[in-house]
Amino acid sequence: MRPRTTVPLLAALLTTTLAAPAAAGTDYPFRDPDLPLERRIDDLLGRLTLDEKISLLHQYQPPIPRLGIGRFKTGTEALHGLAWSTDIHSTPDPGAVRTATATVFPQAVGLGSTWDRDLIERVGTVVGNETRGYNSADPDVWGLNTWAPVVNLLRDPRWGRNEEGYSEDPHLTGVISTAYAGGMRGDDPHHLRTAPTLKHYLANNNEVRRDRTSSNLRPRVKHEYDEQAFRPAIANNAATGVMSAYNLVNGRPMTAHADHDDVVRSWTDQTLMNVTDAGGPNNLVGSQAYYPTLAEADAATLKAGVDSFTVDNTNATPTVEAIRTALSRGLLTEADVDTAVRHILSIRFRLGEFDPDGGPYAGITMDVVNSPEHQRLAREAAAEAMVLLKNEGTLPLAAGDRTVAVVGPLADTLYTDWYSGRMPYQVTPRAGITERLGESGTVTGGEAVDRIALRSVDTGRYVTAGSAPEGAALTAAGTSAGNNEQFDVFDWGQGVLTLRSVANGMYVERADFGPTSTFVNRAPQPRDWFVHQQFSLEDAGDGTVVIKYVGYETVNDWEGPNNYLTVAADGTLVLGSPDAAGAARFTKETLVSGVDSAVVAATGADAAVVVVGSMPFINGREDHDRTTMALAESQAELVRAVRAANPNTVVVVENSYPTTLTWEQDNVPAILWTTHAGQETGRALADVLFGDVNPAGRLTQTWYRSDADLPSILEYDIIKARRTYQYFDGDPLYAFGHGLSYTTFRYDRLRVENSVRPNGTVRVSVDVTNTGRVAGDEVVQLYTHQRASRDPQPNLELRAFERVGLEPGQRRTVRLTVPARELGHWDVTRNRWVVERATHDVLVGGSSADIRQRGSVQVRGEAIPPRELDRTTRGVDFDDYAGVDLVDTSKERGDAVGASGGDWVSFADADLDRPRALTARVSREQAGAAGVEVRLDSPTGPLLGTATVRSTGDRYAYTTVTAPLRRVDGRRTVYLVFTGDLRLDHFSLR
Repeated sequence: MRPRTTVPLLAALLTTTLAAPAAAGTDYPFRDPDLPLERRIDDLLGRLTLDEKISLLHQYQPPIPRLGIGRFKTGTEALHGLAWSTDIHSTPDPGAVRTATATVFPQAVGLGSTWDRDLIERVGTVVGNETRGYNSADPDVWGLNTWAPVVNLLRDPRWGRNEEGYSEDPHLTGVISTAYAGGMRGDDPHHLRTAPTLKHYLANNNEVRRDRTSSNLRPRVKHEYDEQAFRPAIANNAATGVMSAYNLVNGRPMTAHADHDDVVRSWTDQTLMNVTDAGGPNNLVGSQAYYPTLAEADAATLKAGVDSFTVDNTNATPTVEAIRTALSRGLLTEADVDTAVRHILSIRFRLGEFDPDGGPYAGITMDVVNSPEHQRLAREAAAEAMVLLKNEGTLPLAAGDRTVAVVGPLADTLYTDWYSGRMPYQVTPRAGITERLGESGTVTGGEAVDRIALRSVDTGRYVTAGSAPEGAALTAAGTSAGNNEQFDVFDWGQGVLTLRSVANGMYVERADFGPTSTFVNRAPQPRDWFVHQQFSLEDAGDGTVVIKYVGYETVNDWEGPNNYLTVAADGTLVLGSPDAAGAARFTKETLVSGVDSAVVAATGADAAVVVVGSMPFINGREDHDRTTMALAESQAELVRAVRAANPNTVVVVENSYPTTLTWEQDNVPAILWTTHAGQETGRALADVLFGDVNPAGRLTQTWYRSDADLPSILEYDIIKARRTYQYFDGDPLYAFGHGLSYTTFRYDRLRVENSVRPNGTVRVSVDVTNTGRVAGDEVVQLYTHQRASRDPQPNLELRAFERVGLEPGQRRTVRLTVPARELGHWDVTRNRWVVERATHDVLVGGSSADIRQRGSVQVRGEAIPPRELDRTTRGVDFDDYAGVDLVDTSKERGDAVGASGGDWVSFADADLDRPRALTARVSREQAGAAGVEVRLDSPTGPLLGTATVRSTGDRYAYTTVTAPLRRVDGRRTVYLVFTGDLRLDHFSLR
């Protein structure tokens, strides 16, 4: 979601109705909770005027006083706790963000790492209750339509929003998202605690140019991978709708993609309310230039199955006017409007809004927020989410380890992220370990960052900051390096750092959006949509440095030409130069070496805990992808130095994504990973380090050894690019599902049914025994692999799992089931799911690389017949390809192949019966001609014929071309090789 900006207030109808009289409309049938829901909706819908119905299509739905209907706002962020919403009444900025002070749980990728559906449902219940609590205090701000969870699959660990998703695996994502959304939704059969909305439909895994890039989704990847992450929470009635993604899929913007109706609504018989992401409708006529007018864009969006428009902040007027225009032009009918409004009203009814007593969840108040029970759950979730990556007996820390050095840039700080609420309190790693040791123990160390002073070469004076909480403009005015002249340098890698003023403990930030802005030490932490606390100190080549403001990585027109700091005549530091040559030069004086101080603390300590990781607003987040998986070099240097000083070193990596830790894996005795885990991070960390909690978190992504293991972030085809654990053929640093324990487990007596029908169930049981000396949880993971298939199959696929707790010596029989239909895949020859006749390996163990028991099951499915290319065959239903893009056949529906010269698509096992001609539906926007060659067995194989494709003048202007073929028969692989730019919709060989 994009940040909110100031826009004019609502006009006409939307500003004249400020409040709904409580007594109005109390005797209407739609107010009667004893009537069937559909009858109540019919009654209310029939009472609304067309203008009133149109007004309900915007995010900010105005009150309708004559019917006693109050205001309703979609969109309260609740990704890992109640986070924030927007305030229509805020001044002078209507729609400004308001952040909740509420229970903050681990980031979503951490919640996924628990592999604990029961825990996640309890977390979702807390988030739903706290949302209800805030709603009871201010319903205009804290709406009950919650925008969570995010179920986009984590196919690339460099994705900036990796922290928001659960896993690279669709099954795990489906289970965890269903649990979280189910908790938020509530267990009442008729009413909703909140109305969870899944984000972001579909195939949204890059932030760079996200509103202009198109994700190429071949049918198998779309159906087998991306859709499967969204389907479970919808099919199980845990979520009540989806939010459209900013990106395009196969050339068509998801904001106006008909899959909202055609696919998503096919998964359930419940009524869904689908919403756009913020600003998405305007992108259709702006950055995407897909429609010439907003009326056409909004009409297409509504007809595609999206019901609520999140756009123009609080100003509904452009949407209302566009819908009216669309109606007047015949682009929409009132029935189209009614359909969307019916979806919206269904959710509002189920939230209890029109019940006299407000429904069963109406009694929840602010008293529940951050209750002791919720705090305990936050600690439990944070501990369960931690993953022990390596342990050579260093952990748990021994009872005699009474002096512990806790060092690192995240040792005494907790960071929030864009989708966090405000933590009611913070227990940092240092604080948690100090509390755990008590008075008999000693904690040494600190943040291990350099403390510096900067002295102006021109004036000879030091950069100085204000000591008041609100700080002051930085000036080159200090005569000595006192507290006001000292800054702690947090290095986040790739030259980006933040400067925290010793004077008041606040971070230095750009003061305003002006082209010659000053800089003030006033930010409690780096954050906000534009992260104005980012700098780099560049070597000027003469022993001095210049200060570059790196602000935010996306260049904006309002930023102006200057990004280097200069010293104004009055000594104030300002943005004053577009390049380093014109920047002010400074001598950097290192007053305290972070590494040296860490080494001093670690030397002689019983144990050293090094806490490294990321800053969520800098190292990757919405609108900012990572370019590397590497740990910041300064942090890697810190780890190496502490390890050299103390052999009993534990590295705690606190970040939001996989990191290349090859040196650490080879040289450090213990490594523990945690995401940014919320208010109870420190206590949960101490629980795990000292063995009060036996770690059982498991990785939900593959941790690769090198950036070289990854293709382009824009490569969405996991099959051809061999992405994720399902297809990756390399040797990962840590495999999907990896995680160690302080105890050991033995697997015995795997039982698998010999065979199963396609409509049956594979039943698997295995005995798991805790063979160690302490209690612990094991995550029992069941994978399958299809041995033989017409089509490429994954190396492994997670099919089921269970987290089980076992006392020392305890044995438990774990029973897992897999519906046989889930062993199927998408058959591109017939455009449907197929369960093949095949043997499937059944593999059970502690991770995808730690298989303990193996069996097999014979699935009595069907054989995929040879391709019959004499039938009309879609171009996108290829078996293999090179170079092509997938594009939109029309603006409404359909996918086509977009090709350039030298590209090809192939169709395997085609049963050729001496076809006479190629017939193809094609288009070519460019002048001149291109061709479609029909070849056998390879892109350069025997040529059967060539069809000429002349310009049709427009990409959507299709024509039919034919070409005679040299006649052949037999089962062969057919290649269509393209000799120029064109689009192929479908073809046949007859």
